[in-house]
Amino acid sequence: MLVSASSALNDKIQEFSEIDSLFGDGDHGVTMERISKEIAATAKMEFDSFSEMFRDLGRRIMNVNGGSAGPLYGTVFDGFADGLEGVSVLGREELRAMFAGALEGFSMVSNAKEGDKTMMDVLVAACRMAEECQKELPDYLFEVAAAAREGADRTKGFQAKFGRARFHKEATIGTMDAGAYSLATMISGFAAGLS
Repeated sequence: MLVSASSALNDKIQEFSEIDSLFGDGDHGVTMERISKEIAATAKMEFDSFSEMFRDLGRRIMNVNGGSAGPLYGTVFDGFADGLEGVSVLGREELRAMFAGALEGFSMVSNAKEGDKTMMDVLVAACRMAEECQKELPDYLFEVAAAAREGADRTKGFQAKFGRARFHKEATIGTMDAGAYSLATMISGFAAGLS
């Protein structure tokens, strides 16, 4: 899952920066490339548990230079760790808890809500599907990833409320949020790797 997520992110680095350059500082791709390297490096390490692995990855991503993406992604991975505390096998219920942990952790550091054109639009959509879907793996995670992509796509219709983009107000309508797009891409990578 980690190797595939890193690969999926690497395929979109240029797109992330192009989207971010419209209303931000254009460095989201550069930051996501650094985050992708941390994810790939983690896949080669040994850990005693999923929660330890995600906690360690979250800490290292927090220290990635490049605006808010490092701390926000670090929080997502730390939330994954919270949801997988004491877990030794990944199944549907464990993945459900993993995404719920990410949403809870993210909600503690961000005031963003669904519809604010942020990563929250993806997390909420992914968690909603994770809660509702009754399919077995790997189909379960593909459904969550599809919901995440739809959440990212919906950000095109919203006005930015956070980050530098918020100063552009209505002009941001029609463009996908770069952070939402990268998070949805990562979740799709998880699904592809699990299959």
